[in-house]
Amino acid sequence: MNKKILGSIVITIVILALFASLMGIFSSGGVGEFEYISIHGDKVSIYGKGIYKNDSYSYATQAIAQDIVTVLLGIPLLIISFMLYVKESFKGKLLLTGTMGYFLYTYVSYSFLSMYNSLFIIYVILMSLSFFAFVIMMMSFEIESIKEKFKKELPIKFISGFLIFLGIVLALMWLGRIAPSIFGSETPEGIDHYNTLVIQAMDLGFIVPISLISGILLIKRRSMGYLLSAIILTKGITLFIAVSTMAIMMFASGIDISTVELVVFPLFTLVAIYLQYALIKNIE
Repeated sequence: MNKKILGSIVITIVILALFASLMGIFSSGGVGEFEYISIHGDKVSIYGKGIYKNDSYSYATQAIAQDIVTVLLGIPLLIISFMLYVKESFKGKLLLTGTMGYFLYTYVSYSFLSMYNSLFIIYVILMSLSFFAFVIMMMSFEIESIKEKFKKELPIKFISGFLIFLGIVLALMWLGRIAPSIFGSETPEGIDHYNTLVIQAMDLGFIVPISLISGILLIKRRSMGYLLSAIILTKGITLFIAVSTMAIMMFASGIDISTVELVVFPLFTLVAIYLQYALIKNIE
């Protein structure tokens, strides 16, 4: 029964995500870039074109990069992992769960961060479908038996260390950006004309704790650690590729971006890909 339900969900996500992403990439029309004074008194550059016409130039550039990654990586990975899952592949099951995590994260951010546009209801549907599919996948695992599916050659210390390091780096990076607005009167960097820092809230509230917990549980060789590590690595690869693409596009568009973000995320991408390969390779 779950396969039929998931099949319907996957098909719907593929269709809607492809439509929303292509709209984000190719939609045009509008007055073009213009400046806007935010409620914080800051001068914000507004994109002024296509579906993201009311978003800041910085966010619109990031969203288009995310759309490109969704079309070229997210959707193909979703289809392939589901096909493997249907064939009773444990590797496919892990990949499908992690990929659902990517779609959930992506469309939560679109639903709550993007300025309202005609795709809003599609963002909400994609967020909802991804959430329930992710829950279904998580509930399908027999947690206690997961550890037995991995070989002893799995580089546990390397994977654990990377996940813990990732959690710490993300926490320090975002807290460093937020701190001046908490202890001073400065406007948070990157808030532009939006209400709050949605991405930072999601990362600090979910990605950072999951990275730390999965790393700690894995080094203790707990079954849940193996499962969470596989999921966060799959999610991490898609997220890092998206962020790296965003950083490159923002840099190419002349938008200020820190050297740390321009270098660190592509590096994280390479490490995460290697560790995911090692993890998948060492499944019995």
